[in-house]
Amino acid sequence: MMILEEISSSLMWLFCALIPCLLTDGVAVLPAPQNLSVQSTNMKHLLMWSPVIVPGEVIHYSVEYQGEYESLYLSHIWIPSSWCSSTKDPECDITDDITATVPYNLRVRAILGSQTSAWSTPKHPFNRNSTILTPPGMEVIKDGFHLVINLEDLGPQLEFLVVYWRREPGAKEHVQTVRSGGVPVHLVTMESGAVYCVKAQTFVKVIGRQSAFSQAECVKVQGETLPLALALFAFVGFMLILVVVPLSIWKMGQLLRYSCCPGVVLPNTLKITNSPQKLTSCRKEEMEVCTMSMLSSEELFRPGSSRCKEGPS
Repeated sequence: MMILEEISSSLMWLFCALIPCLLTDGVAVLPAPQNLSVQSTNMKHLLMWSPVIVPGEVIHYSVEYQGEYESLYLSHIWIPSSWCSSTKDPECDITDDITATVPYNLRVRAILGSQTSAWSTPKHPFNRNSTILTPPGMEVIKDGFHLVINLEDLGPQLEFLVVYWRREPGAKEHVQTVRSGGVPVHLVTMESGAVYCVKAQTFVKVIGRQSAFSQAECVKVQGETLPLALALFAFVGFMLILVVVPLSIWKMGQLLRYSCCPGVVLPNTLKITNSPQKLTSCRKEEMEVCTMSMLSSEELFRPGSSRCKEGPS
Protein backbone atom coordinates (compact mmCIF):
# COMPACT_ATOMS: atom_id res chain seq x y z
CA MET A 1 0.00 0.00 0.00
CA MET A 2 2.81 2.39 0.86
CA ILE A 3 4.39 1.75 -2.52
CA LEU A 4 1.08 2.49 -4.34
CA GLU A 5 0.61 5.75 -2.43
CA GLU A 6 4.13 6.85 -3.30
CA ILE A 7 3.57 6.02 -6.98
CA SER A 8 0.26 7.91 -6.97
CA SER A 9 1.84 10.95 -5.35
CA SER A 10 4.72 10.92 -7.82
CA LEU A 11 2.32 10.74 -10.78
CA MET A 12 0.27 13.65 -9.44
CA TRP A 13 3.35 15.84 -9.10
CA LEU A 14 4.52 14.79 -12.55
CA PHE A 15 1.08 15.69 -13.98
CA CYS A 16 1.25 19.10 -12.36
CA ALA A 17 4.73 19.65 -13.78
CA LEU A 18 3.53 18.84 -17.29
CA ILE A 19 0.53 21.24 -17.46
CA PRO A 20 2.62 23.23 -15.91
CA CYS A 21 1.94 23.61 -12.24
CA LEU A 22 4.48 25.93 -10.65
CA LEU A 23 5.26 26.62 -7.01
CA THR A 24 5.61 30.15 -5.74
CA ASP A 25 6.62 30.50 -2.09
CA GLY A 26 5.37 26.98 -1.45
CA VAL A 27 1.85 27.69 -2.84
CA ALA A 28 0.67 25.90 -5.99
CA VAL A 29 -0.25 28.25 -8.87
CA LEU A 30 -3.50 27.24 -10.64
CA PRO A 31 -2.88 26.83 -14.39
CA ALA A 32 -4.80 29.04 -16.81
CA PRO A 33 -7.26 27.67 -19.40
CA GLN A 34 -5.74 26.99 -22.82
CA ASN A 35 -6.84 26.83 -26.48
CA LEU A 36 -9.57 29.48 -26.40
CA SER A 37 -11.77 29.75 -29.50
CA VAL A 38 -15.21 31.02 -30.49
CA GLN A 39 -17.64 28.82 -32.40
CA SER A 40 -20.29 31.07 -34.00
CA THR A 41 -23.13 29.78 -36.16
CA ASN A 42 -26.31 31.65 -37.11
CA MET A 43 -25.56 34.45 -34.61
CA LYS A 44 -25.10 32.07 -31.68
CA HIS A 45 -21.65 32.53 -30.18
CA LEU A 46 -19.97 29.94 -27.95
CA LEU A 47 -16.60 30.56 -26.28
CA MET A 48 -14.74 27.27 -25.65
CA TRP A 49 -11.45 26.26 -23.97
CA SER A 50 -9.54 23.23 -22.75
CA PRO A 51 -10.52 22.32 -19.16
CA VAL A 52 -8.08 22.75 -16.28
CA ILE A 53 -7.67 19.44 -14.46
CA VAL A 54 -6.74 19.16 -10.79
CA PRO A 55 -7.25 15.63 -9.43
CA GLY A 56 -10.08 15.40 -6.91
CA GLU A 57 -11.14 19.03 -7.39
CA VAL A 58 -13.96 20.83 -9.26
CA ILE A 59 -12.71 23.80 -11.22
CA HIS A 60 -14.91 26.83 -11.91
CA TYR A 61 -14.33 29.41 -14.61
CA SER A 62 -14.98 33.11 -14.94
CA VAL A 63 -15.53 34.82 -18.30
CA GLU A 64 -15.31 38.54 -19.06
CA TYR A 65 -15.59 40.62 -22.22
CA GLN A 66 -14.59 44.06 -23.45
CA GLY A 67 -16.18 45.75 -26.43
CA GLU A 68 -15.02 48.71 -28.45
CA TYR A 69 -16.95 51.16 -26.29
CA GLU A 70 -15.46 49.82 -23.03
CA SER A 71 -12.00 49.85 -24.57
CA LEU A 72 -12.14 53.41 -25.93
CA TYR A 73 -14.41 55.28 -23.52
CA LEU A 74 -14.47 53.35 -20.21
CA SER A 75 -10.75 52.99 -19.48
CA HIS A 76 -10.46 49.42 -20.75
CA ILE A 77 -12.83 47.96 -18.13
CA TRP A 78 -13.87 44.31 -18.38
CA ILE A 79 -17.50 43.24 -17.90
CA PRO A 80 -18.44 39.81 -16.44
CA SER A 81 -20.39 37.60 -18.86
CA SER A 82 -24.15 37.42 -18.31
CA TRP A 83 -24.18 33.64 -17.91
CA CYS A 84 -20.61 32.67 -17.06
CA SER A 85 -19.38 34.67 -14.08
CA SER A 86 -18.89 31.26 -12.42
CA THR A 87 -19.42 28.09 -14.46
CA LYS A 88 -18.20 24.51 -14.23
CA ASP A 89 -18.36 23.88 -17.99
CA PRO A 90 -15.35 24.58 -20.26
CA GLU A 91 -17.57 26.69 -22.53
CA CYS A 92 -19.73 29.81 -22.32
CA ASP A 93 -22.63 31.11 -24.43
CA ILE A 94 -21.69 34.75 -25.00
CA THR A 95 -24.52 35.50 -27.49
CA ASP A 96 -26.25 37.97 -25.15
CA ASP A 97 -22.95 39.74 -24.42
CA ILE A 98 -22.11 40.45 -28.07
CA THR A 99 -24.55 43.27 -28.92
CA ALA A 100 -22.67 45.23 -31.58
CA THR A 101 -20.83 44.47 -34.78
CA VAL A 102 -17.41 45.47 -33.44
CA PRO A 103 -14.34 43.53 -32.23
CA TYR A 104 -14.70 42.07 -28.74
CA ASN A 105 -11.86 41.02 -26.44
CA LEU A 106 -12.59 37.93 -24.36
CA ARG A 107 -10.80 36.34 -21.42
CA VAL A 108 -11.20 33.32 -19.12
CA ARG A 109 -9.60 32.26 -15.84
CA ALA A 110 -9.89 29.19 -13.62
CA ILE A 111 -11.05 29.36 -9.97
CA LEU A 112 -10.42 26.82 -7.21
CA GLY A 113 -11.53 28.03 -3.80
CA SER A 114 -9.51 31.16 -3.08
CA GLN A 115 -7.07 30.43 -5.88
CA THR A 116 -7.39 31.98 -9.32
CA SER A 117 -5.36 31.41 -12.44
CA ALA A 118 -4.00 33.99 -14.81
CA TRP A 119 -6.35 35.27 -17.54
CA SER A 120 -6.28 33.56 -20.94
CA THR A 121 -7.45 35.25 -24.14
CA PRO A 122 -8.10 34.04 -27.70
CA LYS A 123 -5.49 34.81 -30.35
CA HIS A 124 -7.76 37.32 -32.06
CA PRO A 125 -10.69 39.52 -30.98
CA PHE A 126 -14.12 38.22 -31.98
CA ASN A 127 -16.53 40.05 -34.30
CA ARG A 128 -20.02 38.67 -34.83
CA ASN A 129 -19.92 39.43 -38.56
CA SER A 130 -17.72 36.33 -38.86
CA THR A 131 -20.59 34.06 -37.82
CA ILE A 132 -21.35 31.15 -40.16
CA LEU A 133 -24.82 31.37 -41.73
CA THR A 134 -26.53 28.18 -42.87
CA PRO A 135 -29.66 27.75 -45.02
CA PRO A 136 -32.78 27.10 -42.95
CA GLY A 137 -34.39 23.71 -42.73
CA MET A 138 -37.75 23.90 -44.48
CA GLU A 139 -40.90 21.86 -44.95
CA VAL A 140 -42.92 22.43 -48.13
CA ILE A 141 -46.60 21.61 -47.63
CA LYS A 142 -49.32 21.17 -50.27
CA ASP A 143 -52.62 22.08 -48.60
CA GLY A 144 -55.15 21.46 -51.35
CA PHE A 145 -54.26 24.09 -53.94
CA HIS A 146 -52.30 26.20 -51.42
CA LEU A 147 -48.49 26.18 -51.28
CA VAL A 148 -47.34 26.52 -47.65
CA ILE A 149 -43.81 26.58 -46.21
CA ASN A 150 -42.62 26.06 -42.63
CA LEU A 151 -39.06 27.25 -41.91
CA GLU A 152 -36.74 26.28 -39.08
CA ASP A 153 -36.61 28.79 -36.22
CA LEU A 154 -32.98 29.94 -36.00
CA GLY A 155 -33.37 32.81 -33.53
CA PRO A 156 -34.75 36.35 -33.27
CA GLN A 157 -32.07 38.09 -35.38
CA LEU A 158 -32.42 35.83 -38.41
CA GLU A 159 -34.86 36.40 -41.26
CA PHE A 160 -35.42 34.44 -44.45
CA LEU A 161 -35.78 35.06 -48.17
CA VAL A 162 -38.10 32.52 -49.81
CA VAL A 163 -38.04 32.13 -53.59
CA TYR A 164 -40.78 30.14 -55.35
CA TRP A 165 -41.72 29.63 -59.00
CA ARG A 166 -43.84 27.51 -61.31
CA ARG A 167 -41.58 25.01 -63.05
CA GLU A 168 -41.91 25.79 -66.75
CA PRO A 169 -39.75 27.40 -69.47
CA GLY A 170 -39.20 31.09 -68.80
CA ALA A 171 -40.85 30.93 -65.38
CA LYS A 172 -40.63 34.06 -63.21
CA GLU A 173 -39.26 33.72 -59.68
CA HIS A 174 -41.22 35.29 -56.83
CA VAL A 175 -39.50 36.44 -53.62
CA GLN A 176 -41.13 36.68 -50.20
CA THR A 177 -39.56 37.76 -46.89
CA VAL A 178 -40.35 35.68 -43.81
CA ARG A 179 -39.57 37.43 -40.53
CA SER A 180 -39.34 34.37 -38.28
CA GLY A 181 -39.36 30.59 -38.49
CA GLY A 182 -41.53 27.99 -36.83
CA VAL A 183 -44.80 29.36 -38.28
CA PRO A 184 -46.44 28.05 -41.51
CA VAL A 185 -46.54 30.72 -44.24
CA HIS A 186 -48.83 30.69 -47.28
CA LEU A 187 -46.98 31.47 -50.51
CA VAL A 188 -49.38 31.09 -53.44
CA THR A 189 -52.56 29.41 -54.68
CA MET A 190 -51.43 26.83 -57.23
CA GLU A 191 -52.99 25.81 -60.52
CA SER A 192 -54.16 22.27 -61.17
CA GLY A 193 -51.60 19.97 -62.78
CA ALA A 194 -48.66 22.39 -62.32
CA VAL A 195 -45.33 21.87 -60.50
CA TYR A 196 -44.10 24.52 -58.02
CA CYS A 197 -40.60 24.76 -56.51
CA VAL A 198 -39.30 26.55 -53.39
CA LYS A 199 -35.88 27.44 -51.97
CA ALA A 200 -34.84 29.65 -49.04
CA GLN A 201 -31.84 31.43 -47.55
CA THR A 202 -31.02 33.00 -44.18
CA PHE A 203 -30.05 36.66 -43.88
CA VAL A 204 -29.12 38.95 -40.97
CA LYS A 205 -29.68 42.69 -41.32
CA VAL A 206 -27.36 43.81 -38.52
CA ILE A 207 -24.31 42.30 -40.20
CA GLY A 208 -25.50 42.59 -43.82
CA ARG A 209 -24.86 38.97 -44.73
CA GLN A 210 -26.84 36.01 -46.01
CA SER A 211 -26.37 32.27 -46.36
CA ALA A 212 -26.43 30.16 -49.48
CA PHE A 213 -29.81 28.96 -50.75
CA SER A 214 -31.20 25.65 -49.62
CA GLN A 215 -31.82 22.80 -52.04
CA ALA A 216 -34.97 23.48 -54.05
CA GLU A 217 -38.01 21.35 -53.20
CA CYS A 218 -40.85 20.85 -55.69
CA VAL A 219 -44.47 19.71 -55.35
CA LYS A 220 -47.02 18.80 -58.02
CA VAL A 221 -50.71 19.64 -57.87
CA GLN A 222 -52.87 16.78 -59.12
CA GLY A 223 -55.90 17.57 -61.29
CA GLU A 224 -58.60 17.26 -58.68
CA THR A 225 -62.20 17.17 -59.99
CA LEU A 226 -65.47 16.88 -58.15
CA PRO A 227 -66.81 13.30 -58.32
CA LEU A 228 -70.02 12.78 -60.29
CA ALA A 229 -71.76 11.12 -57.35
CA LEU A 230 -70.99 14.10 -55.11
CA ALA A 231 -72.29 16.50 -57.75
CA LEU A 232 -75.49 14.47 -58.13
CA PHE A 233 -75.95 14.34 -54.38
CA ALA A 234 -75.54 18.10 -54.18
CA PHE A 235 -78.14 18.61 -56.96
CA VAL A 236 -80.69 16.32 -55.29
CA GLY A 237 -80.14 18.06 -51.98
CA PHE A 238 -80.68 21.43 -53.60
CA MET A 239 -83.94 20.31 -55.21
CA LEU A 240 -85.17 18.88 -51.92
CA ILE A 241 -84.49 22.20 -50.27
CA LEU A 242 -86.48 24.01 -52.96
CA VAL A 243 -89.48 21.73 -52.37
CA VAL A 244 -89.35 21.08 -48.64
CA VAL A 245 -88.68 24.62 -47.45
CA PRO A 246 -91.74 26.28 -49.14
CA LEU A 247 -93.97 23.35 -48.12
CA SER A 248 -92.80 23.62 -44.53
CA ILE A 249 -93.44 27.36 -44.51
CA TRP A 250 -96.99 26.85 -45.87
CA LYS A 251 -97.74 24.11 -43.34
CA MET A 252 -96.46 26.23 -40.52
CA GLY A 253 -98.66 29.10 -41.67
CA GLN A 254 -101.68 26.80 -41.62
CA LEU A 255 -100.90 25.63 -38.10
CA LEU A 256 -100.46 29.18 -36.85
CA ARG A 257 -103.67 30.28 -38.54
CA TYR A 258 -105.67 27.44 -36.95
CA SER A 259 -104.13 28.09 -33.56
CA CYS A 260 -104.85 31.83 -33.56
CA CYS A 261 -108.16 31.95 -35.48
CA PRO A 262 -109.82 28.52 -35.51
CA GLY A 263 -112.83 28.10 -37.86
CA VAL A 264 -116.36 27.27 -36.38
CA VAL A 265 -118.39 24.62 -38.25
CA LEU A 266 -122.21 24.62 -37.72
CA PRO A 267 -124.10 21.34 -37.43
CA ASN A 268 -126.18 20.37 -40.46
CA THR A 269 -129.45 20.91 -38.54
CA LEU A 270 -128.56 24.58 -38.01
CA LYS A 271 -127.54 25.25 -41.55
CA ILE A 272 -129.96 27.27 -43.75
CA THR A 273 -130.11 25.71 -47.16
CA ASN A 274 -132.91 27.90 -48.67
CA SER A 275 -133.32 31.64 -48.98
CA PRO A 276 -135.40 33.49 -46.35
CA GLN A 277 -138.06 34.49 -48.97
CA LYS A 278 -138.61 30.88 -49.95
CA LEU A 279 -138.91 29.80 -46.33
CA THR A 280 -141.50 32.56 -45.72
CA SER A 281 -143.60 31.50 -48.70
CA CYS A 282 -143.45 27.85 -47.60
CA ARG A 283 -144.60 28.77 -44.14
CA LYS A 284 -147.59 30.73 -45.55
CA GLU A 285 -148.70 27.80 -47.70
CA GLU A 286 -148.40 25.42 -44.76
CA MET A 287 -150.51 27.75 -42.61
CA GLU A 288 -153.23 27.95 -45.24
CA VAL A 289 -153.34 24.17 -45.49
CA CYS A 290 -153.58 23.88 -41.74
CA THR A 291 -156.39 26.46 -41.61
CA MET A 292 -158.38 24.67 -44.25
CA SER A 293 -157.96 21.39 -42.43
CA MET A 294 -159.17 22.85 -39.17
CA LEU A 295 -162.23 24.43 -40.80
CA SER A 296 -163.14 21.15 -42.41
CA SER A 297 -162.92 19.35 -39.09
CA GLU A 298 -165.19 21.89 -37.37
CA GLU A 299 -167.85 21.56 -40.01
CA LEU A 300 -167.76 17.82 -39.78
CA PHE A 301 -168.42 17.66 -36.06
CA ARG A 302 -170.78 20.66 -35.71
CA PRO A 303 -174.28 19.77 -34.38
CA GLY A 304 -176.93 19.83 -37.02
CA SER A 305 -174.47 19.12 -39.68
CA SER A 306 -175.69 16.76 -42.38
CA ARG A 307 -172.71 14.51 -41.82
CA CYS A 308 -173.46 14.24 -38.13
CA LYS A 309 -177.16 13.23 -38.77
CA GLU A 310 -176.19 10.36 -40.88
CA GLY A 311 -176.01 7.15 -38.96
CA PRO A 312 -174.51 3.99 -39.77
CA SER A 313 -176.15 2.19 -42.60
